[in-house]
Amino acid sequence: MGAASWGAQPVGDGRWRFGLWAPDIGEARLEIGGIALPARPSGDGWWSFETEAQAGDAYRWVIDGTPYPDPAARAQAADVHGPSVLVDPAAYRWRNDWPSRPWHEAVVYELHLGTFTPEGTFAAASAELPRLAALGITMIELMPLAQFEGSRGWGYDGVLPYAPHPAYGTPDDLRALVDAAHGLGIGVLLDVVYNHFGPSGNYLGAWCPSFFHPEHASPWGAGIAFEIPAVREYFIANALHWIGEYRLDGLRLDAVHAIEDHSPVHFLDELGHRIRAREHGRPIHLVTEDERNLARYFTADAPYDSTWNDDWHHAVHCLLTGEAESYYAPFAVDPVGDIATALADGYVEQGQPRPDGDERPRGERSGHLPRTAFVNFLGNHDQVGNRARGERLHQIATDPHAYRVMTALTLLAPFTPMLFMGDEFLTEAPFQFFVDFEGELAEAVRKGRAQEFARFSSFAGEVPDPVARETFLASRIGRPQHDAQREHAAFVRHLLALRREHVTPLLAWNRQPACIVRREGEEIEASWSFAPGTLHMRIRLGAGTADFAPLPRPILQLADAPGPFALSVATTPE
Repeated sequence: MGAASWGAQPVGDGRWRFGLWAPDIGEARLEIGGIALPARPSGDGWWSFETEAQAGDAYRWVIDGTPYPDPAARAQAADVHGPSVLVDPAAYRWRNDWPSRPWHEAVVYELHLGTFTPEGTFAAASAELPRLAALGITMIELMPLAQFEGSRGWGYDGVLPYAPHPAYGTPDDLRALVDAAHGLGIGVLLDVVYNHFGPSGNYLGAWCPSFFHPEHASPWGAGIAFEIPAVREYFIANALHWIGEYRLDGLRLDAVHAIEDHSPVHFLDELGHRIRAREHGRPIHLVTEDERNLARYFTADAPYDSTWNDDWHHAVHCLLTGEAESYYAPFAVDPVGDIATALADGYVEQGQPRPDGDERPRGERSGHLPRTAFVNFLGNHDQVGNRARGERLHQIATDPHAYRVMTALTLLAPFTPMLFMGDEFLTEAPFQFFVDFEGELAEAVRKGRAQEFARFSSFAGEVPDPVARETFLASRIGRPQHDAQREHAAFVRHLLALRREHVTPLLAWNRQPACIVRREGEEIEASWSFAPGTLHMRIRLGAGTADFAPLPRPILQLADAPGPFALSVATTPE
């Protein structure tokens, strides 16, 4: 760690070095042990300080006479407003030497630490990992952990990106969770937010206005000045911090479409290539969420592995619910056709005009990408939690058997599947939007949430109070309680065993397969030919007059269940 670096790190012999970029100030002091000593300007807006200290010591920056937490603090003494605490990243003793997993083996499970277990802690989540391993999960994806205001929230209002949220446990508790996952053969991804800061506890704007771009804005606040090297380094160092100090297997980057950067090399490109340039001793996986449906980040020479594929969710959602408002409108016109397109190409929207869609088509052609470049799901925190009452798809689908067929299709198709916590056993808990704000900010969130849904004709009634603790508690997923839930969990476990045996070996040939997708009415036939063999699917997604003919020697056959939805899956060697 050089002088021009963010945060505090031990440098040996009981000494620690502190770094801060603050080009807009007159004086910076480092307060530790009750004494505030002057930091040294080291050029280009950087300030540095070195002293004897030990892990656990509280400290803070005093900038032009006002105390602030370290914006790169590894932990806080309490909330986001007070002193920071020194953390030695080398103190934890790792038990498992983990080689990680290749991306083609990924079966992702998204979870929110606070509602995944009754306790809502890293330690409690660790105790649940054997259940996920037995289910067939190979990667967990943790919703954001960066410390935010209050004790409960989704995590997307983080203001201290280097500090794990203390309501979940200590930094070493997080390391123990990662360590336990690795011991069970499960990788760990972390959702990181680099497009904005939360509304309470972000003090960068008070003493470092240069960190923000006066002409840019995200949907959630001031635009970040990614054109400035020190600002880019704050986030790139953050990514390397999570991967290195916590041995994470990769990152999911939230809403990268909201990162506005007009540099010759875009921040996303530099971030990806900087991560790839470092030797981590294991493969690192980088996943994006991007409303633009870009393809260029996932080609063979690009730094990213995969992207959340909302198109798959939207088409399936419209098919199973009949909803057609807002962003669902284009997918409600012909959801079967959209599903066929997604099976062939990954994205549905690839720059072509769409019915009832925006006048400016979005997306790029995607059929040339590896199938594993697309993370497909029936639910995630956004698609569930951004409904007024947080209903899950299995709670609003009109035909339970149709939901069962689409579950099998999502988990066995040659894309990267993702489950949202609780969906594996049809939890009765919603996932609602919740925060722990006070005063005017709390009231603004209440008002904004109510106004957001007032324009939807399908919604009537009151939105659950996002500030109430009861809203948070209602979102805890619990455990299977009755036979239908246990049966669905067994069904998912069976599907993932089939995937592991029959589909994953094909995906090791990580290139675009020869793909044939034919649609006739409400039926789709698809085949993907990889070097080791071919995956075949025959799917009915609605009423049909002819009997459904299963494929020869199917590994899964759902055609004899009642209802118009049916699925047959088979594989053949080359």
